[in-house]
Amino acid sequence: MGPEEKEEDLSGELFRNRLDNMIDQRHELVRLSALIDWSVFERQWGQLFENKVGAPAIATRLIAGLHYLKHVYKLSDEDVVARWVENPYHQYFCGETYFQHEVPIHPSSLSRWRKRMGEEGCEWMLTVTIDAAKQATALKSESIKRVSIDTTVQEKAVAYPTDSKLLNAIRKRLVKLCQQHGLSLRQNYNRVAKRLLRKIGGYAHAKQYKRMRRELKKLKTRVGRVVRDIERQLMHAPDEVREAFNGVGDGKAIAEAETNRQEQYL
Repeated sequence: MGPEEKEEDLSGELFRNRLDNMIDQRHELVRLSALIDWSVFERQWGQLFENKVGAPAIATRLIAGLHYLKHVYKLSDEDVVARWVENPYHQYFCGETYFQHEVPIHPSSLSRWRKRMGEEGCEWMLTVTIDAAKQATALKSESIKRVSIDTTVQEKAVAYPTDSKLLNAIRKRLVKLCQQHGLSLRQNYNRVAKRLLRKIGGYAHAKQYKRMRRELKKLKTRVGRVVRDIERQLMHAPDEVREAFNGVGDGKAIAEAETNRQEQYL
């Protein structure tokens, strides 16, 4: 059955103070509650229920108000219901006349209402908020013609560029180029690099930086061996192969090092 209209029961309330006498009428939630047409929710959501089947549903203003408070203050379903009991402004915003000391609904009811409303119903709630902002002259029509979205705080699949990952990326790129251009490496260190990366990550997580630097040095040595192996082969490789490696080495550095080493023994 659809939500019933809440009737104000004055019995037993003679010595209780009303919420509108306890709170500041200039509060933002009080002013917003006066701008929103709450009867629209009753008309819009009343179609989601059967007329004569089941118990009466929860009041639509309570559901709409809790959802607004949930998104404004970035709360979970459990937190927004718990704060509702403690905050008179939240209770007034959701349509209460007197201060309540018990939770109005179970938090799971909010999720069931969202499933019943669907994505279209949630978007419709946003339009009601925009209409209230226009009515309060807090929002101009020109301001919503174009929306700018800042995604700097959105989660992205970006890996932190650590030294070990950069070194291994260099090694993998060089090994791939050698396979494409027919260069045969003495050793590509695929399995060794994988084991070293696992050790470096584990030591870094355990804050054992001395061991981490030791394994990082080993990885750097393996990458240097691959680079020097490629430089030796590029000494006799065609020009198009040298250009493909984009300055990894043309053999001059290796040749000069070997010449200097030979001169030392002469």
